[in-house]
Amino acid sequence: MRKGYLLLVITLSVVPLIAMACQKETSEKVSILFVGNSLTYSNDLPALVKKAAFNQGYLIETDMLALPDYSLEDHWNDGQLQELLQNNKYDFVIIQQGPSSQAEGRKTLFDYGAKINELCKEHNAILVYFMVWPAHANYINFDGVINNYTEASQHTNSILCPVGEEWKQYIDNTGDLSYYGPDLFHPSLKGSEVAAEIIFKTIIGN
Repeated sequence: MRKGYLLLVITLSVVPLIAMACQKETSEKVSILFVGNSLTYSNDLPALVKKAAFNQGYLIETDMLALPDYSLEDHWNDGQLQELLQNNKYDFVIIQQGPSSQAEGRKTLFDYGAKINELCKEHNAILVYFMVWPAHANYINFDGVINNYTEASQHTNSILCPVGEEWKQYIDNTGDLSYYGPDLFHPSLKGSEVAAEIIFKTIIGN
C-alpha cells in the first residue's frame, strides 16, 4: 500500500511537467522578421521576444535586419529586405524606424510602410508596426510619434505594437526614466524587456 501511494504521488507530480514540456515542443512555431535600426538591435530585442514567448509556452523563431540610423526607405533601397522575404517564410514582419514625429519621417513611415506591406502580402506575411519613442530631450514630440505610427498602421491595415504609447503612459504616471538607457534615447535592458512583452502579447493576440 505504501509503495503504491508513493508511486501515485510521484506520477501525479511528474505529469504536469511532462505536459508542459510537450506543449513547448509541439506548439506551432511562429516566424518573425524584425526590420529596423538600433532601437531594435539594442539588447537584442528579437531574442527578448523569443524568450518572452517561450516563457508562456510559445515557440518563436526570429531573424533581424537592423542597421544604425536606418529608415524604412534605406531598407527598401538596399534590397536585403526583399531578398529575405523571397528566400524565407515569415508569419510576421515587424518594422520600425526613428521616432518619425516630424513631416519627413511621417512620410517615409507611410510611403515605405505601404511598399513593405505590399511585399508582405506577396509572401503571405503580416505587417506589424513597432511604435518606438523619442529621445527624452524631444519628449514634447512623443504625441507626434504615437499619432504617426498609429495612423501608418491604420493606413496599411496592419498590426500596431504600441510600445511607445505604453512607455509614455508609464513615464507620465511615475516620472521614472528607467526604460531609457544612459543616452536617454536607446532603451535600457528593462525598456527592451517591456517592449518585448508588448510585442509578444500583440502578436499572440492577433
